[in-house]
Amino acid sequence: MPKTRVAVVFGGRSGEHEVSIISAKNIIDAIDRGKFEVLPIGITKDGKWLAGEDAIEQFQNNDYSGLTEVTLNTTSGSKELIHFKENSYEKLNVDIFFPALHGPFGEDGTIQGLFEMANVPYTGCGVLASSVCMDKLTAKALFDQAGIPVIPYVGFNKAAWEESPEAVTDRIITELHLPVFIKPSNMGSSVGVSKVKKQDELKKAIEFALEFDHRILVEKALEIREFECAILGNDNPKAARVGEVLVGGEFYDYNDKYVNGVSKTQVPADINPKLEKEIQDLCIKAFKLVDGAGLARIDCFYDKQTKEIYMNEVNTLPGFTSISMYPKMWDVSGLKYTKLIEELIKLGFEKYNQKQTKKVSFDEAGNWFK
Repeated sequence: MPKTRVAVVFGGRSGEHEVSIISAKNIIDAIDRGKFEVLPIGITKDGKWLAGEDAIEQFQNNDYSGLTEVTLNTTSGSKELIHFKENSYEKLNVDIFFPALHGPFGEDGTIQGLFEMANVPYTGCGVLASSVCMDKLTAKALFDQAGIPVIPYVGFNKAAWEESPEAVTDRIITELHLPVFIKPSNMGSSVGVSKVKKQDELKKAIEFALEFDHRILVEKALEIREFECAILGNDNPKAARVGEVLVGGEFYDYNDKYVNGVSKTQVPADINPKLEKEIQDLCIKAFKLVDGAGLARIDCFYDKQTKEIYMNEVNTLPGFTSISMYPKMWDVSGLKYTKLIEELIKLGFEKYNQKQTKKVSFDEAGNWFK
């Protein structure tokens, strides 16, 4: 039987372009070549789709020579990439797409929407979960409404800041008190995040965050432990053993994650079974609430003083680098990297097949029927 062709899509137009390349390399290196044929597809920072066996290495070296520019055929269910030539074109069949894109244009529902329009199978969460969870302000409002605890926060946009910076800073100080965290609402890997301890630091931190998004989240800084939970599944998701981030600096920022290695992780976390179960149950609840599919890494805060658990965020396309928590948590739970990738592919097909059965027609009177 022919192998399943998996198109691993990486790179992209976000600030996490380089991290995405590393994730894709780990996925491609670990995938079972006895079952799957891999087609690496890199998206440049200006949005070109380039395919080729050596795409990972060439993207790492910023050398795109020899790669083939392709586009997705959006004819429903065609499952094809098209390479245009001078007066003709070639077709390249793909069985399933495996996005390894982080941040905007990859984790926010945009490329998921493209896959939905083309009616092709893909791994991971769909448009709703991706878009809701990418926007921290929207996700927090949703969790709060559903009774899932979140840390006290304030949200505002660029227009409000430009109209009255004093009103915004007064609100932050009055409602949250210092210290606080300033974050872009739409960004991952702690890009654009600052911890503010003094009032005169607020302006600089807010304007820094506004470089990455027009909506800003401000959270009260508590004395916390940071736990992470890996979720796997569609309608009946499961949670892996919980991991903990042992922060080396002020907080777990981009440099700590990918550059200087000051922060460490511990998997499984050194916590009692009762607390671990509470975190797992809360994370599964959040995953179901946003209609998650395939995978998510869900981050929680544990207040050392009050012993309360707070939902931080749902990462619908977590990192797959060598230091990434998502595959580590499943590894200690008994699911090795290669089998994890295979399971994600199976779940992608499962999600796709479910949608193909949901066909609705209408009679002449406008009544719908299956």
